[in-house]
Amino acid sequence: MTLLTLDTHIDIRWPDPPDATTETDRRVDFPKMARGGLNAAVFIAYTPQTKRDEANLTAAAARAEAMLRHIRTRADGTTRRFCATATELEAAHAAGALCVLSAVENGNALARDLSRLKLWRDLGAIYLTLTHDGHNDLADAARPKPDLGDAPEEHGGLSPLGRDAIAEMNRIGLLVDVSHSAKSTMMQSAELSRAPIAATHSCCRALCDHPRNLDDEQLDMLRATGGLVQITALDAFLRPAPPGGKSPATVKDMVDHVDYAVNRIGIDHVGLSSDFDGGGGIPGWKDASETANLTAELAARGYGPREIDLLWSGNFRRLMRRVERTASA
Repeated sequence: MTLLTLDTHIDIRWPDPPDATTETDRRVDFPKMARGGLNAAVFIAYTPQTKRDEANLTAAAARAEAMLRHIRTRADGTTRRFCATATELEAAHAAGALCVLSAVENGNALARDLSRLKLWRDLGAIYLTLTHDGHNDLADAARPKPDLGDAPEEHGGLSPLGRDAIAEMNRIGLLVDVSHSAKSTMMQSAELSRAPIAATHSCCRALCDHPRNLDDEQLDMLRATGGLVQITALDAFLRPAPPGGKSPATVKDMVDHVDYAVNRIGIDHVGLSSDFDGGGGIPGWKDASETANLTAELAARGYGPREIDLLWSGNFRRLMRRVERTASA
């Protein structure tokens, strides 16, 4: 199989998403993917954290479901195929189709009803990001929201509902994503989950001291439990910004984080993502049309075809299969 480039975290505009089959003002659409050689994309049903009253929770649940249903319509079944398993992903790529996948970001959209996890999986979602910015009913976040009344921590990591959610995610084959989670949430999730977990869009705290990044202890936990960190193209996670300025991060800085994670925990536990249209985009990989630049930088650092395949999708495909096997066990 030729190289399968998979970006594991891409946001979409909502409401009123543009027609992704045409050239748009977004960093990712299908023409840009085709030009840049990006074969597969996980599009995100994201809901922002709000006050957890009934009206807001109901709205978040409805939004997440509507977004998942919309993402499915981005596939036409021929040139663009919707994929919910590793086997479907590989088959679509082998057939020369662009691959459309989906996931949910922010477990707040469960609206405290764990039955929605199976609904989301049945709609094709492959993972749930437990939190976004701000604590929710499942877990503590890496970045609390004082404007919502958040204390530095609320649950001490996972809540009882969050623990039940992970058990249900393991049962139905939904990958646990700990990007945006507090360290306590991430470490407890790795210990609790029967399937390996991932941080689908995070970087290394040793290189950039940002609360959204993973420290060495967290990276080591991913290695110990078979998980993944998907290094992402968000400038503030890659290099600290000078006072009053913008981070000068480029694609070279992104691969510095790849190098660090590979050296720390091994090639089998590292992957790639962009967070395009959710803040991601750096010189060298400003949108999907420049995807080949990242591959070229990896090759320039000495990564061979096998390693580049693992980073771009091989490791994530393996993780998908582990999650699928856990669900069927």
